[in-house]
Amino acid sequence: MPFRVLVYTRTTGYRHDSLPDAVAAFRTLGDFDVVHTEDPAALETGLDRYAAVVFLSTSGDVLTPAGRDHLARYVGSGGGFVGVHAAACTEYGWPYYGDLLGARFTRHPEYQPGRVLIEDSRHPATRHLPTVWEVEDEWYDFEASPRGAVHVLAVADESSYTGGGMGDDHPIAWCREHGGGRVFYTALGHASAAYADPGFRSHLLGGVLWAADRPD
Repeated sequence: MPFRVLVYTRTTGYRHDSLPDAVAAFRTLGDFDVVHTEDPAALETGLDRYAAVVFLSTSGDVLTPAGRDHLARYVGSGGGFVGVHAAACTEYGWPYYGDLLGARFTRHPEYQPGRVLIEDSRHPATRHLPTVWEVEDEWYDFEASPRGAVHVLAVADESSYTGGGMGDDHPIAWCREHGGGRVFYTALGHASAAYADPGFRSHLLGGVLWAADRPD
């Protein structure tokens, strides 16, 4: 049965040019209905109607106090949460959000090709991908590796690109259970080209289905 996903793209910091293509990709990603908004009032009530809430390259402070309360309540009661790319550059002043996502962005080198190494080839977000996945993207560094607090699905191979700052343990996609809900995050998805790439689309779809607790 189709289900409904809220895709939220509000930005108060850097805004990605790829957002229109990213939203369009979500609308054709799978057998679910997409409600897209940039209105923070949409997160102040009624989140239970969604199987998952997606923060798609959001940035800065994007929620009202009521929206924060409702999002935390939603995830705590079993809702799914998906963060894509700049979702890690969001709500720095809200400690709960950093804990929910698992890590916070610090910097990235220039956009360039590199390799993603798949650690879990059975997860819906990664089982369609090659063990060594060639990707062109921004390679986000985080304040600290989330390993131990999250289940790491894939890591960046810093030997395959220049400017990496996390060393040998550089998670790039992961999932976790948080309260009663499920959380999936991928740091990939900077450019419009990613959202036309079958590998990345399967990565996103698997993450959404897992977070929404729907079989694929």
